[in-house]
Amino acid sequence: MDYRFDIVGKIGSMALIRKEDKDIDYNIFSRLGSELKPGMIWVTSGATEIGRLDYMKRTGCELCGDPDQDKADYAAQGQSILMQNYRQFIPPEYGIRQILVEHTHFNDPEKCEHIRKLLIRAAQQKTIPIVNYNDPVSDEENRKMELAARRQQGGEVHECVDNDETAAVIANLVHARTLVLMTSTDGIYSDPRDPSTLIRDVSGKTFEEVEKKVREMQNNCIGASRAGANGAKAKLEYALGCVRGGTTVIIGHARCRLSDLVNGRVPCTRIGVDA
Repeated sequence: MDYRFDIVGKIGSMALIRKEDKDIDYNIFSRLGSELKPGMIWVTSGATEIGRLDYMKRTGCELCGDPDQDKADYAAQGQSILMQNYRQFIPPEYGIRQILVEHTHFNDPEKCEHIRKLLIRAAQQKTIPIVNYNDPVSDEENRKMELAARRQQGGEVHECVDNDETAAVIANLVHARTLVLMTSTDGIYSDPRDPSTLIRDVSGKTFEEVEKKVREMQNNCIGASRAGANGAKAKLEYALGCVRGGTTVIIGHARCRLSDLVNGRVPCTRIGVDA
């Protein structure tokens, strides 16, 4: 079963909310939903943050227990709200399929192949896969021990708690032509404090040329949009893995239309080997 997807996309948690209002940004869901269609794979963050906001609205306070348990509880509460919003704004003629994944699915060849076939069937059956990491059932300590054991055995290990990595792994899995990472910034900056230093094009005739430029960019990457996020440096690392496999990576602002990012009509960072 062979199928090459045109677009794998991902949107970050903070791009889906209006932070100042402590609420969901329905305009983002509306704009995005109108452009999603079968043949695309969409990786979404947001369950934990949306669940936290929903809990606060209903109770007037936040959870104050063990941070890992609180995260699981928020994610379980937010997951249905997240999917409800995608369903509301994606055209009704298209089905959507929720796919909750964990690191184990991408570190085991048989499970990985199962996921690949599931995604391909979705495209062939004219539905849109909405993928998220399964935070509610992910136990931090068990995950760390399992990953440590796998690293001792050698070979590549995928953690995938960061959905940027999840999207990159999926883009490689299905040999996507383009990976779009939608964030709360216009892309990667040479000086993160100066919006005029946006780096729009990172290209070269060979992968090695692109890699050299990305390594230089990573030296300027500091901080992240929220606690627990890995930030721009990690995004670039995941992007490199995709570029090595022949995928072009676009990092841009979630306020932009997906088609405008893909077609270069708005400011963004584009990374890839020259065709």
